[in-house]
Amino acid sequence: MDMGPDDEPEVDERILDTTTDDGEMAVLVKQPVGPAPDGGEWPVVLMFHDGPGIRSATHVFMRRLANAGYRVVTPDLYHRHGRLLGVEPEMRDTDPDVGRAMRTWLTSLTDDGIQHDADRALVAAGVDPSTPIATIGFCLGARAVFRRIMSEPDRVVAGATWHPSFLVDDGEDSPHRTASEIPVPLYLAIGEADEVQSIAMHRDFLDAVEPVDDVTVETFEGADHGFTWPDHPTYDEAAATRAWEVTTDLFARSFADA
Repeated sequence: MDMGPDDEPEVDERILDTTTDDGEMAVLVKQPVGPAPDGGEWPVVLMFHDGPGIRSATHVFMRRLANAGYRVVTPDLYHRHGRLLGVEPEMRDTDPDVGRAMRTWLTSLTDDGIQHDADRALVAAGVDPSTPIATIGFCLGARAVFRRIMSEPDRVVAGATWHPSFLVDDGEDSPHRTASEIPVPLYLAIGEADEVQSIAMHRDFLDAVEPVDDVTVETFEGADHGFTWPDHPTYDEAAATRAWEVTTDLFARSFADA
């Protein structure tokens, strides 16, 4: 899946500012230029970023979704530590402190805080609370996708999680404990060689969703964590391309049925 910036048409890109219970937050919004073909609004995709935060690859993926016909809204989940913090791959190679900082940002997140940020982002983007949405998340964003689906089953039409993290923990509210009750279509794309969040670490979640008709789990031989991103050393073109095809088809069908 080539996500080079020269391969996609221009999109309408904005960075909005809104307030949360923990201060100001930036919100990224990207959508096709011009009106939707039916004269209405572009369907909305709520996107949750991964551990490295909002960086070049985040913008590129959002543009690609926008060019597929979606209005993409991404909250800056690390706003409690600074504005639009993000770690490019080469930064971690040259400065070990960057990796430590990223782990601090990541471990400070809570389920409630992420969903609050998502709510505020949608409001800031002018998305009416009754508007159907799809949602996609990477790494930690997978857990956020699950929480969003379970909290708004009548609004979320579908979800997708790529190289997911934190779907199983020891808490009473761990996602795997209610995964068998997922009420809308969900797609999970997992690398079989993921060394950050292995398939074994997801086993309780995967076992719970195995009998659920609307949940599709796809694994990719040789693919590691972060296989989405072309600028990442673990990029896997075959896995990324297949996950893209399945996700966009799922979203298109789910919005059509909404």
